[in-house]
Amino acid sequence: MNSDTPLPGTVVERLAVERNAWLCTVRADGTPHVTPIWFVYRDGVWWIGSDARSVKVRNVLHRPSVSLALEGGNAPVVAEGEVTVRQEGDFPPGIVEAFAAKYAWDVSAPYRPDSARVLLEVPVRRWLLAGTAQ
Repeated sequence: MNSDTPLPGTVVERLAVERNAWLCTVRADGTPHVTPIWFVYRDGVWWIGSDARSVKVRNVLHRPSVSLALEGGNAPVVAEGEVTVRQEGDFPPGIVEAFAAKYAWDVSAPYRPDSARVLLEVPVRRWLLAGTAQ
């Protein structure tokens, strides 16, 4: 299912309320790295907060193609896309507030004193939903 096809209402609802998803990136040596993430989904884009020095950020700087999946294999919701890493000062309006509303979390606050926060911006290139994978 391409990104232009409207999502079913049940998927839209899950993207709004589910707290956890899985992000799959690829390490420089070609091996996969899967990690649970918190996310906000807005207007065809997944937003993921991260420490700038995390494994996932290192991976997407080398190879930006990723897959994302909501939990719950009985009704799969999987997305594919290419990541853009957004630095502090380049966070779009409303996204930090959306994380605060969903998780009571300041996604822009540093995790470590000597580190910076980034947002991973993942516009959906393709959806793989229950019954639609090719």
